[in-house]
Amino acid sequence: MTTTLVSAVTFAAVLPALLVAHNVADHWVQTSHQAANKGRPDWSGRWACVKHVATYTLVTALAVGLVWTVLGLPISPAGFVVGQVVSAVTHYWADRRFTLSRLAELLGIGEFWSLGAPRTGKDDNPSLGTGAYALDQSWHWAWLLVAALLTALV
Repeated sequence: MTTTLVSAVTFAAVLPALLVAHNVADHWVQTSHQAANKGRPDWSGRWACVKHVATYTLVTALAVGLVWTVLGLPISPAGFVVGQVVSAVTHYWADRRFTLSRLAELLGIGEFWSLGAPRTGKDDNPSLGTGAYALDQSWHWAWLLVAALLTALV
């Protein structure tokens, strides 16, 4: 097989592993405390986010390690580490919340970010169906694509 084909196969195996691990880590492994506090603008918020990203990265590393081992993928240790670091750093950055909110404002989609959020003075019911949640998840998925590419190519 050519190097390009081997890299493509590796990428094709790593990306779904990362996406599944992301979904499990963000929704099952993350504690309620971490989810509620990781966006706070203080040290307790930073610490909650660090703890979330640590367990998140453990789950993604286990998933990639599993497909690496079971499928005998030609992933280099450097590629594995670079992919995990990109995933962890970009996940922390977005999960601090104000960062992604500011990016949405800069891109002119701040109104979408606020879609579905509770309104002041209203008896609204917040749900997972908010613009903030949709932008957060799509941000993570985009960077998981980059992480999978780096894992396959480094």
